[in-house]
Amino acid sequence: MSAQQRRPTRKVDGVLLLDKPSGMTSNAVLQQVKRLYQAAKAGHTGSLDPLAEGLLPICFGEATKLSRFLLNADKSYHFQCRLGVTTTTGDAEGDVVERQAVPVLERPQVEAVLRRFVGQLSQVPPMYSALKHQGQRLYALARQGQVVERPPRTVIIHDMQLLTLNADVLECRVCCSKGTYIRTLAEDIGAALGCGAHLQWLRRTAITPYRHTSLVTWSAVHAAAEQGLAALDELLWPLESSVVDWPSVQVDDTSAQYLRTGQAVQVAKAPSAGWVALYRLAPPELIGIGEILDDGRVAPRRMFNRATTHSAQ
Repeated sequence: MSAQQRRPTRKVDGVLLLDKPSGMTSNAVLQQVKRLYQAAKAGHTGSLDPLAEGLLPICFGEATKLSRFLLNADKSYHFQCRLGVTTTTGDAEGDVVERQAVPVLERPQVEAVLRRFVGQLSQVPPMYSALKHQGQRLYALARQGQVVERPPRTVIIHDMQLLTLNADVLECRVCCSKGTYIRTLAEDIGAALGCGAHLQWLRRTAITPYRHTSLVTWSAVHAAAEQGLAALDELLWPLESSVVDWPSVQVDDTSAQYLRTGQAVQVAKAPSAGWVALYRLAPPELIGIGEILDDGRVAPRRMFNRATTHSAQ
């Protein structure tokens, strides 16, 4: 029996809003945190590159059923562009491809360029990305010197603001849709300014609905682990936090039972369309997520079988 098989696990539900440190892969962070929590099931909601830091939600137990919604949510970043230098990877980890002189830039000029990127954009994913081509990760092919055609993707930049402007470094804040490559955005900004650029630093600051919340540092997780599992559990946000912006539908025990067996139910005053959070009336509890059918009934999509783990959030 392997060490992994012998390691004790438990059922724990919730979301850890981890402040991922730079220099670690998202998967390495996930595996370490999962081991500290002795969690039977855990997953993260969208990788950050090793160079990047910031918000990496880690979902435990039943919260993994909400992972795809967090993956598809809008995200916010702070980032720095290093002007005048392009690299093989589009970020500071790559080899230098070209150096160009950086013109004297004024703030209004740079802000005008940034405004051109707000709205719907077509982006070609970088070769150094985790996307797959014929079963292989693009970054693996790139390391072998291969370049393959990547179909462009449509992304949306909701807002972008210039925070600081130095001689050859721009620091910006951006709110964007899922699938946006900030490395590609930095390269495109450099090209628009006529001098090239690469991504020097990146921090993810928010994911809808976690927009104004404190993050748990890597050191805080390890400090809590020294105190025991109860201290770790106190760091978790409940499942409800992931759907706080959703329209809600409240059901009685009878309807809740039908939903748990996969049957759609009619609920008075339910929304006319879209996804909804399903709450049991008494005692109040999030029991799942559903979708409004064409005939107005509420269909269960993901129902929760929650653990009794306490969360202080």
